[in-house]
Amino acid sequence: MQRIIYKTEDGGVAVIIPAPEYLQDHTIEELAAKEIPKGVEYEIVDTNTIPSDRTFRNAWEYTA
Repeated sequence: MQRIIYKTEDGGVAVIIPAPEYLQDHTIEELAAKEIPKGVEYEIVDTNTIPSDRTFRNAWEYTA
């Protein structure tokens, strides 16, 4: 499974988790094109690269 990550305007990190139903008819790249604001850099990553401990999720950083 994959996730889409990008840096938000306030410096946080947004993680988009695609619904399995969406991926039956669309690609994750199509989801990114639909959901990520124009001009914002993003990355498609494997699920295991995102920390599972959400305790300090507001301290997560993403550098494109």
